[in-house]
Amino acid sequence: MAGLKYHISLPVAAGALLVGLPYSISLAAQWMYGWPNKAGYKKYTEALKPRRIYCLTRAVLETLKYLQYGKLYFQWRSWYNNDKNREHYEKGIAFGRRGNKLDLYFPPTVGRCGDGPVPLVVFIYGGAWSSGERSTYCLLARQMAEELSATVICPDYSTYPKGNVLAMVQDIADCLVWARESAQMFNFDKDNIVLVGHSAGAHLCALTTFFLLDLREELFIEAAKQQGVTSAIRGVIGLSGVYNIMDHYEHEQMRAVEYVSTMHKAMNGVENFPYYSPTHLLKTFSPDKLARVPPFGLIHGTTDIIVPAESSMRFSKLFTSLSLKVSLYLLPKVNHTNIVTDLMTPDRHFYHTVYGCIKQEYRKLTGT
Repeated sequence: MAGLKYHISLPVAAGALLVGLPYSISLAAQWMYGWPNKAGYKKYTEALKPRRIYCLTRAVLETLKYLQYGKLYFQWRSWYNNDKNREHYEKGIAFGRRGNKLDLYFPPTVGRCGDGPVPLVVFIYGGAWSSGERSTYCLLARQMAEELSATVICPDYSTYPKGNVLAMVQDIADCLVWARESAQMFNFDKDNIVLVGHSAGAHLCALTTFFLLDLREELFIEAAKQQGVTSAIRGVIGLSGVYNIMDHYEHEQMRAVEYVSTMHKAMNGVENFPYYSPTHLLKTFSPDKLARVPPFGLIHGTTDIIVPAESSMRFSKLFTSLSLKVSLYLLPKVNHTNIVTDLMTPDRHFYHTVYGCIKQEYRKLTGT
């Protein structure tokens, strides 16, 4: 009898592991973040498709690897909350129409009263357009200020559901206007600005630059100020960026995460994907506007499964076809997360690899 129980329980256990666990994980994810956009009962039949169940379960389990960054979490929390580090930065400066806040980091060799203004780097973090905060990137901003001998600003912006992509672009544009108006106070060069963004942040850097160049009325910023900011942007450096929203949506569909992802919600629906795609905007520019597009440096890891390297490769190809200045760096063994987390402390594995690319591009853009 004991042997019979053993033989019965083994298939049951295997079934629970191979069927019950994936269904439980994927259904929980869809319940928390969004069901398929289908009418009536069809959303449940779509949600229960075996391919969606197993692909979505795999995507959820992949997030467990973020546990390896626990040490970094405690490092940045400790550094940011330590008042002794306030000599390195100004914390919680309000800017813009929504009262968002930014942190401003000083280069270690040039204080607020140094010999002359230094270039400004504005770092825009990612987070799928729905998460992130400036304090998380304090170590990165501090190291970037040191490595580039630049003032570094890291602003918060209105992530979804607080705001859609247009609100995010408005916030970043507001930050750039604030920077130009506050340059003398903090001793940086208002006409020598480089944007650096990661993932969704790289998308927002490109989109904001193109909206400003196009003098978009929906930014609700005076045309003269938009022109001033555009002329001050020396270039954009994108880390693992999304540049074609439709292409990325197809990638999300392949991973079965398109409904739990906030991307289509932040874009106000699939119909707005072209409008918020830097690739689409670039194709609509006149020769006069194309002549004013700043150089781009695109850095991407070849083992990135969140945003595949083809995103940067296609964007680079488009730049080249339009005779625009672009540099493409493809980094072996670098994934979507460590391309940014490894910029936080010098002991990280890819710290020197990624900074080597950033510094090479930064020197070209700023002439330093």
